[in-house]
Amino acid sequence: MNRKWTIGRRVTLVTVLALAAGLTGVSPTAAQPPAEPAAQVHWGACPADVPNDPPVLQCATVPVPLDYRDPGGAQIEIMISRLAAKNPDERRGVLLLNPGGPGGSGLGFAQLLVSQGMPESVLDSYDLIGMDTRGIGHSAPVSCGFTTDQPYYGNIPPHAADDAAVTERAAIVKGVADQCAANDHEGRLRHMSTANTARDLDRIRAALGERKASFLGYSYGTALGAAYASMFPESSDRVVLDSNIGDTFLDQDGMRRYARGTEETFPDFAKWAAERHDTYGLGRTPDEVRDTYFTLAGKLDRTPVDGIDGSIFRLASFVTLYSPRSYEQAAQQWQSLLAAGPPPPNPPVDPPAPSPGDSPWSIFLAVTCNDVEWPEDVRSYQRAVAQDRETYPLYGSSAANIMPCAYWQPPLEPPVAISEDGPGVLIVQNRRDPVTPLRGGELLDEKFGERSRLVRVDASGHGAYILGDNPCAMDVTTRYLVDGTMPERDVSCPAAGA
Repeated sequence: MNRKWTIGRRVTLVTVLALAAGLTGVSPTAAQPPAEPAAQVHWGACPADVPNDPPVLQCATVPVPLDYRDPGGAQIEIMISRLAAKNPDERRGVLLLNPGGPGGSGLGFAQLLVSQGMPESVLDSYDLIGMDTRGIGHSAPVSCGFTTDQPYYGNIPPHAADDAAVTERAAIVKGVADQCAANDHEGRLRHMSTANTARDLDRIRAALGERKASFLGYSYGTALGAAYASMFPESSDRVVLDSNIGDTFLDQDGMRRYARGTEETFPDFAKWAAERHDTYGLGRTPDEVRDTYFTLAGKLDRTPVDGIDGSIFRLASFVTLYSPRSYEQAAQQWQSLLAAGPPPPNPPVDPPAPSPGDSPWSIFLAVTCNDVEWPEDVRSYQRAVAQDRETYPLYGSSAANIMPCAYWQPPLEPPVAISEDGPGVLIVQNRRDPVTPLRGGELLDEKFGERSRLVRVDASGHGAYILGDNPCAMDVTTRYLVDGTMPERDVSCPAAGA
C-alpha cells in the first residue's frame, strides 16, 4: 500500500489534549531569565541529513540552559541553520522559522519555503533562521523508547466506538506515560515546553547579535510564536502566525477542534471526488462520497486490509485534507480499499524493532503534557468522545479520545499568557483547515486584541502563506514582513482566481 496510508504508524502531527485546570497564565515577563551576553555563533556545514540541496544553508549551535530556573546549571545545545539574506544592502534582520509540531525539524525549512516560492523581497530582507527546537534531531533529542510493535502508533488517538474503547485506550496511554518517564535517564523531558522553547528563541536572537527578531511559524509554531511575542515584546519584531492553534498551547478544546476542522474541510474533498466519480467510483454527489467514507471505515473496523484498520483509515483521510494536492492519491487508495477482499490467513508479522528516531513522537508528548495540566478522569474523556462522535461523526471519536498527558507529571509552570502589549502580530488562517480550523485563528486574534490582525483566506488545507496559493494572503503577509505594513483592519481574502 502507498505510504500515505501507513502514515498512521509514524505520524508526528500537531495534536494535543489538555485542560488548563485552575492554572493561571505565565506573566509575559516574569519568567524571563537575566539578560546574557551574546554568544558568538560559528557557522559551518550542516549535518548530512539536513535537506540542503543546493547547499546554501549553514549550521551552528547555540548553548541554552536545560532549566531556565537554574541558568548556570546543565546546558544543552540548539542547532540552528541560516539562509543568508540575498541582498545585504536591504537586509533588516533575522526571521526565525518554525514548521510546526511540536516535533518538526526546522533545519531545512528555509529550503522548503524557497522551493515553494518565498518572495525575493523576503529573501533580500532577512536571514532565514531554521532550527531543531529542544528535544528534536540535533538539539539534545529526547526519547521515550517507542518501538514499532507498540499499540501506541502516533500522537493522534484512534477511533473510540464506545466507552469501553476509551477505557481500553486509557490503559495503553498510561503505559506510554510510564514508559516516557522510565526512559528519561537525563531528566530532560520535564523541561521540554513551549515557554522554554520561546526562551531558547531569545537566546538564539542574542547569540546572533540581533536587537530584535522576527518570526514566522505554522501550526504548533503559532503557539510558539504567540508565546515568544508575549514573553519578549521588547525583542520580538514582526510576527506572522499561520494556521493557528488558538493559544500558546493546545488544550482539550483545541484537540477536539480537529474534529470540527475535519467536518469543515471534508466537503472540499467530497466535491472534488464527486466530480470524478467516473474515474474513482466514490460517489456521484458529495453526500455519496461522505457515505463511502463511513462505509469504508466500518468495513475496515471489522476486517483490516494490509494492516489498515478503521482508525488508520480515518487518520489517513484526515491527513489527506491537509492539502488538495493529496486528493488524487487518496481517491486511488479509497478505490483500492473498496475493491479489496478479505486478507490472507495468518499474515506475516514484522518483528519488533526500535522506532527510527522517535524524538518527534516523544517531544510532542513532552511539550504537550508539560504546557498545561490535563484532566485525569477517564469518564470525562468518555463524555467528550460520545458528544463529538455525535456532533462531528467524521473524526470526533478520535480527536476527543484520551492521551498520555492524563497520566503525566504536573507542569513545572503555568502556560504562557498572551499579552496585548507589544509589536503587531499578523494572524493568517485558511477558512477550511482540518487540524487548525478557522476558529483557532479567531480565538488567537481575540486574545491579542488590538495588537493583531486576522487574515481569513478562502482556501482549503493546512498552511496559507507560501504553502498555499492565494495571491491575497501572499501579498498581505509579504508586505508586513518586508515593509511592516499592518492592515488597518482584518482582511478577508477571496479564493484564488475569484
